[in-house]
Amino acid sequence: MALQPYEWKDKPALIERLFPVQKISAESYKEQMAGSGKTLTALGSYWKGRKPLILNKACILGALLPATEDALKDLEIFELLMGMDSSAMQKRIEENLPTSKHDQIGDYLVLPYNEQVRLGKRPEEIGDSLFSLVWIRVNEHLGTTAKSIPELVEQIGIARYGRRPKVADVFSGSGQIPFEAARLGCDVYASDLNPVACMLTWGGFNIVGASSEKKIEIYKSQQKLINEVQKEIDDLDVESDGFGWKAKAFLYCAEVRCPESGWLVPVIPSFIVSQPRNGVKNNVGLKLKPLEDEKRYHIEVVQWVPDDEISDYKDGTIKNGELVHSPDGVNTYRIKITSIRGDYKDGKVNKNRLRIWDKSDFIPQADDIFQERLYCIQWIRKKKSGKGDEYEFRSVTKEDLIREKKVIEFVSENLSLWQEKGYVPDMVIERGYNTDQPIRERGWSYWHHLFNPRQILVAALVRKKVTEYTSFGFSQLINWNSRLCRWNIASGGGGSIQDTFYNQALNTLYNYGCRSSKLALSQLNISYRDTDFAEDCSLTIKTHPAQNIELENDIYITDPPYGDAVKYEEITEFFIGWLRKNPPNEFSQWTWDSRRSLAIKGEDEGFRQGMVSAYRKMGEMMPANGIQILMFTHQSGSIWGDIANIVWASGLQVTAAWYVVTETDSTLRDGAYVTGTIMLVLRKRNDNLETFRDDLGWEIEEAVKQQVEGLTGLDQSIRSQGSEGLYNDADLQMAGYAAALKVLTAYSRIDGKDMVTEAEAPRQKGKKTFVDELIDFAVQTAVQFLVPVGFEKGEWQKLQAVERFYLKMAEMEHQGAKTLDNYQNFAKAFKVHHFDQLMSDASKANSARLKLSVEFKSSMMSGDAEMAGTPLRALLYALYELSRDVEVDDVLLHLMDNCPNYLPNKQMLAKMADYIAEKREGLKGTKTFTPELEASCARVLAEAIRNQRL
Repeated sequence: MALQPYEWKDKPALIERLFPVQKISAESYKEQMAGSGKTLTALGSYWKGRKPLILNKACILGALLPATEDALKDLEIFELLMGMDSSAMQKRIEENLPTSKHDQIGDYLVLPYNEQVRLGKRPEEIGDSLFSLVWIRVNEHLGTTAKSIPELVEQIGIARYGRRPKVADVFSGSGQIPFEAARLGCDVYASDLNPVACMLTWGGFNIVGASSEKKIEIYKSQQKLINEVQKEIDDLDVESDGFGWKAKAFLYCAEVRCPESGWLVPVIPSFIVSQPRNGVKNNVGLKLKPLEDEKRYHIEVVQWVPDDEISDYKDGTIKNGELVHSPDGVNTYRIKITSIRGDYKDGKVNKNRLRIWDKSDFIPQADDIFQERLYCIQWIRKKKSGKGDEYEFRSVTKEDLIREKKVIEFVSENLSLWQEKGYVPDMVIERGYNTDQPIRERGWSYWHHLFNPRQILVAALVRKKVTEYTSFGFSQLINWNSRLCRWNIASGGGGSIQDTFYNQALNTLYNYGCRSSKLALSQLNISYRDTDFAEDCSLTIKTHPAQNIELENDIYITDPPYGDAVKYEEITEFFIGWLRKNPPNEFSQWTWDSRRSLAIKGEDEGFRQGMVSAYRKMGEMMPANGIQILMFTHQSGSIWGDIANIVWASGLQVTAAWYVVTETDSTLRDGAYVTGTIMLVLRKRNDNLETFRDDLGWEIEEAVKQQVEGLTGLDQSIRSQGSEGLYNDADLQMAGYAAALKVLTAYSRIDGKDMVTEAEAPRQKGKKTFVDELIDFAVQTAVQFLVPVGFEKGEWQKLQAVERFYLKMAEMEHQGAKTLDNYQNFAKAFKVHHFDQLMSDASKANSARLKLSVEFKSSMMSGDAEMAGTPLRALLYALYELSRDVEVDDVLLHLMDNCPNYLPNKQMLAKMADYIAEKREGLKGTKTFTPELEASCARVLAEAIRNQRL
């Protein structure tokens, strides 16, 4: 019998009871590492903040599936639907194995789960066939009659909400959450203040989610556009040398007048043009030839520079912010670029002598400080014999400059009309954190100033013909062909042109690469992954502030811009400038303005108030049994206080919290960046409950205990079946936080204070609010349950916070955890302020560890360090001495001197030594990391302390 409408109206969601975060972390990390192979990246690689689709799927299913009395069965069904069970994993690994190795599949299935994930395909790469055999078990457990995930989602939606579930994301960004919701068969509402975000979301629905037949139409339209624009460029004849060679790349540099010598000097950071890592190893360099009569330099391209000489070309004319040149090879001039630019202070404001370009400018005027010069061209032609192309770099000739002039004249004749019709931006660059840079460093004040004449020519001809389907390729074209595109000397065989937004900033360059029309137009030729959506699903996209949502939805999943380092409201104006006038029909109803003043951003008071307004409205626009999942990727120490404030003031209550690894090591998240996402599960706070702080302690303690013990019990049940565990201590810590927050946020009044009023009160810098004090109290209560095996609760709590942190993290390392954010989270919980002093110098975001005793040596034995003067510090020094072959008796004497109150602490010292021995044993060492030596010394020391006679 089918499920009846509202039959599950009051059933708790699976995600409120359990969530296999270790497996989901492995899957999320796999997806993030796919780079350009990710499903939606083809729509716009410039938008980097993308939550993994597999995580979004887990959240949506977790919010829909019920938590029953049989947690193990609930978990089994969830993993079947996620493609994470052993049968699915076998298919996923086999897809990546040659047929000859399929008989060895058993060897792969006994590997740790994250290793299996690494070896196999992602579930979405296989598609619906991965789930073809799950439906008998799924339907039997749930009472459904589904034969596909969209059918299942609809049946569960009816059982919960009386309809197909409506999922909303009002901070849709790149569209990852709405896309996955639509793929699962939900009705979807997606909104964002930013029209570029809405465009990306639309592309996910209508291009990536299009049928195979529609995709063929899209591919044909892309090719048609390429052919039409290429013909127009070819007719101008500005990219051919007349001898069968076509330009592939044009290299430009800034040129300035040296005030000391009077010479016009090209500003080039390195004279190496090409240093191929593969293919034909033709090293190419530059040489400056002084033209005395003209007081300028001829730039000569040097081919086939020997490997042992290419380093001679490393330095150019700009070094450490100084222009460096020598017209006669004897006298060298050095002058700061800031001096040439004329930097000065007007009161507290930094200014310079650069002319601010106006709307009609697209090249420098004759008296501008920064001129622009074409200094090298890469040419290409078909090989006369054999397949493929051949390339060569050449110096710029008179004929090249004639062609250059022809482009400039053509753009000059058409620019005004193009701007009027919206084919080229006429939009001023509004000053901001990122957008100040091009104004300050070059005087570029309109968005088209970021493009040279050749780039404007190609972009304008494309923009003239752009439709909603080709606007994504157009956005990629301008991203990969602007004055902000670096020339990479080593990639692509002989060098290549990189994208503008490689690091989400607007970095002006002294030299850059410009693509030929053929190379630029290739960005329009995008291939998309095949993903069909259910035809009858409702998909709605709106541009409005988050708090302006007017339609009721059952599930809200959001990833708001908490402390976001990327100012999307600024950098997307790069694209808005090109698309805002006469946008394609499908986008014409949106507001083509970034509306910076309305954007919720940062971590300040305005951000908190904006968040409260948004989440309060979402709470109003969902049914009584609606659910929200709020994601945070954070680095701020005040996050729990901020979350509690937002939740309380919005009339919501925390019901669960989970932590998933979602980010990768990269130059954007260098070294110490957080690599995980906290997910809060929220419900409406329907009751007006009141309590007192004295009573809260017992209630929080009981809730945390119940939560931690429940998850630990489930974990042990899983392990007893021979499977990997579900949770580690970091997960239990997060669950403890959630239990504490669940108790806190259930109350509307505490100690007679209205918690909405308290939560909305502005923060005063350096002063703790009532909410902060409650959060600290709740977190400390939660942490008390994280007592390592081998220690009694009472003796554990007597240790200093820094000692508990070090010992706890040693246990985490023993369990295989090595992400730096784990250390950050525990440091906050234990109130260790300078945990970085305890970390190895080699620690990175996804490869962090504590220092061993041999790395501490004698540091932090005294002074202000948190570790100084503690029994644990004395113990670690004793281990260091043992590793240096100091006699055991001498080590014990020194330990007695270094450890305060040695006799009362003697038993604890032996216990800590045993503990360190156990946790360091079996860890894989390196030349600089010697855990086995640490373990050996700790065993010796523990025994010596116990046998010591005093």
